[in-house]
Amino acid sequence: MDDTVKQLNNINNLNEVKQYKCSKCDTSFSYDRYLKVHMRIHTGEKPYQCSICDKTFSQNGTLTRHMRVHTMEKPYQCNQCDNYFPFKINLIRHMRTHIGVRPYQCSHCDKAFLCKGTLKKHIRIHTGEMPYKCQQCDKAFTQNNNLITHMRIHTGERPYKCSNCDKTFITSSHFKSHTRIHTGERPYRCSKCSVTFTDKRGLKRHLRIHTGKYHINNASEIKLTLNYRHTRK
Repeated sequence: MDDTVKQLNNINNLNEVKQYKCSKCDTSFSYDRYLKVHMRIHTGEKPYQCSICDKTFSQNGTLTRHMRVHTMEKPYQCNQCDNYFPFKINLIRHMRTHIGVRPYQCSHCDKAFLCKGTLKKHIRIHTGEMPYKCQQCDKAFTQNNNLITHMRIHTGERPYKCSNCDKTFITSSHFKSHTRIHTGERPYRCSKCSVTFTDKRGLKRHLRIHTGKYHINNASEIKLTLNYRHTRK
């Protein structure tokens, strides 16, 4: 339910006279304008459209909050650190990292999560549920975002373009890793030695050298392995 509708319901509860009743459900309201807003839940009407993208909303307040995605406005500041957030719910979830609260516990394992949505996605690992299915092939996914990314293989869409060269990428993670080639940033450091990497995958492959559990797949990994062994002598 939209936050604005929830607020209207809360306001409505403070009033004794509720003469405007929804014909679709048992909810009633003190004012006709509140009922009109509520009815959009049933009709699917979304009269408020974003001027930057194609998304539409049933509430003007929801559109206002959505616009922060485009404007990068972040009015909610954490009083424990320098982080800012576009939505209050993001700040609430972030605050749990400071106080160590992870209220959503998995019933299948010991993992706990900051928000209910993340727990719901995690549960699918245990249940094997993959509700998001590709219409072009037989692949299915646990998350809608993964399906959206996968569909770019079929459509050929590569929305992430490097401003330093002509390369384009399907995922933002691959794009970010690539840009570090230009900036020289190597944020992933091995805890066993001084070797650094542009992405987490490179670090993960490297760590197998220390554990002895590695399989060399290509020439670059052979070179990395030989260089590491040479520096150890």
